[in-house]
Amino acid sequence: MGNREDLLAAAKHCLLEKGYDRTTVRDIASAAKVSMAAIGYHYGSREALLNEALFEAMDDWGDRVGRALAPDSGDEGSSAERFAARIARMTESLGENRQFWLASFEAFMQAQRSPELREQLATGQADGRRGLAAMVLGVPEDEVPDDAARTVGAVQLALISGIAVQWLSDPDTAPTGADVLAGLRALLGVRAD
Repeated sequence: MGNREDLLAAAKHCLLEKGYDRTTVRDIASAAKVSMAAIGYHYGSREALLNEALFEAMDDWGDRVGRALAPDSGDEGSSAERFAARIARMTESLGENRQFWLASFEAFMQAQRSPELREQLATGQADGRRGLAAMVLGVPEDEVPDDAARTVGAVQLALISGIAVQWLSDPDTAPTGADVLAGLRALLGVRAD
C-alpha cells in the first residue's frame, strides 16, 4: 500500500477506536507511519480524510447489516416471524459494530456544522434506504421504485437507527426482534395470529 491507502486505513482504525472528534492528525499519521503533512497532500484536510474513512466504513457496515437482514434459509414461520428473526440478527450484529455506530452518530453531529459532510451523509442515507428496500423486497437495488425506497427503506432505516441508539445506551433493555414486531403490531392495531 502507498501513503494514501495507509492514511485511509489508519483513519478508519482511529475513527472506530477514538471517534470522529477525538481523532487528531497526529493520531492518523502515527498509525499510518507517515508524516502529518501527508494528510494535507493526499486528502486536503483531516476532515476530508475522516469523511472518506467514515463512508468506507459505512460501506463495510452496510454489507454486514445486509447479511444480517437478508432472508435466511433457516427462517421459518410467517412473514412477521421472519421479520422478527431478521431484526434479531441485526441487533446481535450491533455488538460487533459498536464502534462504527458511535463514530457514525458522531459524524451526524459534525454534519450539522459541515454542509459538505451533511450532503455526503444525505446521499449515503438515500443509497442505504434503497439497499434496505431491496433486501426487504427481494429485488436488485436498481429495480427498487423510488416510492419503495422512500417508504420501505426509510422505515427499515428508522427501525435500525432507533434500535441502535437504544442498544448503545443500554444493550440489556434494547428491544428484541420480537419486541419490535409486537410494537409494530400494536401501533398498527394488528393482532398476532
